[in-house]
Amino acid sequence: MPQVLEFKLPDLGEGLTEAEIVRWLVEVGDVVAIDQPVVEVETAKAMVEVPCPYGGVVTARFGEEGTELPVGAPLLTVAVGSAGTETAGAAGAPSSVRPADSAGPAVPQGTAAGAGSGQGSGSGAAESSGNVLVGYGTGAPAARRRRIRPERLSVTASEAAPVAAAAVPVAVSAAAAAAAPVAADARGPVAVVSPLVRKLARQHDLDLRELTGSGPDGLILRADVESAIRTAATATATAGVATAGVATAEPSEAVGSRARVAVDRAGERIPLRGVRGAVADKLSRSRSEIPDATCWVDADATELMAARAAMNAAGGPSAGPKVSVLALLARICTAALARFPELNSTVDLAAREIVRLPGVHLGFAAQTERGLVVPVVRDAHARNVESIGDEIARLTEAARTGALTPAQLTGGTFTLNNYGVFGVDGSTPIINHPEAAMLGVGRVMAKPWVHNGELAVRQVVQLSLTFDHRVCDGGTAGGFLRYVADCVEQPAVLLRTL
Repeated sequence: MPQVLEFKLPDLGEGLTEAEIVRWLVEVGDVVAIDQPVVEVETAKAMVEVPCPYGGVVTARFGEEGTELPVGAPLLTVAVGSAGTETAGAAGAPSSVRPADSAGPAVPQGTAAGAGSGQGSGSGAAESSGNVLVGYGTGAPAARRRRIRPERLSVTASEAAPVAAAAVPVAVSAAAAAAAPVAADARGPVAVVSPLVRKLARQHDLDLRELTGSGPDGLILRADVESAIRTAATATATAGVATAGVATAEPSEAVGSRARVAVDRAGERIPLRGVRGAVADKLSRSRSEIPDATCWVDADATELMAARAAMNAAGGPSAGPKVSVLALLARICTAALARFPELNSTVDLAAREIVRLPGVHLGFAAQTERGLVVPVVRDAHARNVESIGDEIARLTEAARTGALTPAQLTGGTFTLNNYGVFGVDGSTPIINHPEAAMLGVGRVMAKPWVHNGELAVRQVVQLSLTFDHRVCDGGTAGGFLRYVADCVEQPAVLLRTL
């Protein structure tokens, strides 16, 4: 007789308390292996695939795509020890059948598995897939997984009925209200691949099943969703005009009130959650807690751009990736922080202490479709320009694909923000709490400049430094910014620190 176990949303680390379901990776009736990813969720830090610590047949799912769940809420239930799991093992998937008294994965006491699973204990160390998430999962080499569709199971409808019925007592206690979305899934899959398209549809309350995709085989593209959003907005505005027209016989005050209601209803409301919510919280906290000040300077970057061109020309096409301006500025920042360590610090309000940090973990702002993220180059103070450039390129690609982990987005000590890529000259950066400073860089462009006593056309860039006035005064901040500007104008100055 199979035992039905409930798997709860585990602690995803970094102090995160909730996550949004982006995409289910399994259906009710599927056979899952131990540590097989079953759902893709989005936290305030990154997208994460959550592996299930049980092997068996999925009997229920809780929460549809777009639902936000707190840590500890039920995700799904799995029938362990059913005939379907034996079939999966014979088909070549990792063995996922365990007796009911040893259903839980072998994990250390107090890990996230213990908090998230809710049931199961005992030995299971011999069964593993190598998928580890925030302290739980097994550590053996990853085995090849094969998804078993319901039509390929050896479980008949009469055998599956008792299993589904057995899941009801487990689910009712915590997620009775979430059972309805599972029934809705019976209408069939939606022809959508991109999680970003699903998220855009959720934000505008669009039912993807009502859309006709323009992509291959009816695939719903972002353009299809945006077109539906525009159509809905037009219909709403038309309805608002009609409502105002009907009220012509009413007093002017009533007409104005109804018109305002129509406008309010037509307004677009975007929930502040996920990455956007995390950014909003951090920026608000920075502005409310940090007494910041900004200083800026224009610098002649002609020599820096010439030095970059010389670096990229050396060695020819086989010399490897090109050196970026951002990598050069990052190396200049690490050299400046070595001279002015006050800006590589944080403030401990409880202890009323300034904590100077021993190493530089350099964050850099990256704009993605999911919003603004700040990947962190670890130990930037110990890297040269080439190493920093390679790491920036790797993290930027991960940011664009949504593959950044929470660990890659936290722990920064100083942030570099190159908003010049948006074609703007200057800005006032907001400090990335709990750091003490951020350097903003505008676009490098040709401007008239006095050079060697004569007017000339030079490549000029504006540098802006926002700093926490508690950790230092203007003299220190000005010294840091002036050193950065000197290195930009005369790259040879940096050689003294290499």
